[in-house]
Amino acid sequence: MSQRMPSGAAMGWITFAGIVMIIGGGFAILEGLGMVINSDSFTVQDSVISQSASAWGWWHMLVGLVVLLSGFAVFTGNVLARTVGVIAATISTLGAFATIEIQPFWNIMIIIIDVAIIWALTVHGRDIQRAEQMEGMGG
Repeated sequence: MSQRMPSGAAMGWITFAGIVMIIGGGFAILEGLGMVINSDSFTVQDSVISQSASAWGWWHMLVGLVVLLSGFAVFTGNVLARTVGVIAATISTLGAFATIEIQPFWNIMIIIIDVAIIWALTVHGRDIQRAEQMEGMGG
């Protein structure tokens, strides 16, 4: 494994991914809560996967919670946190696509942000781990 110093840009992307995961997870929880509380206001007809708005609301709340918690964990440099973050962002992307008929603009934005998160965690994920190790060595 290379001992190169983590770049500032890489650290910026990981910070971006962690913060956006926290914010995005929180928004997904709020979106899901809104869908559960106001399930009568959402029409779900001929969507990719037909379910009630309430069912999709619970789905968004669950995935949002996982994304939110893994966003906090990304800052530790933990490999498991990054892996869970990539998986949760992927599932979030699929859920946003499946319910794109309900809220097209919002879900397209979620898909774009999730793809940026996946990219940052996969391309620059080890840099935050290296920074933590170097900080622990006093460097």
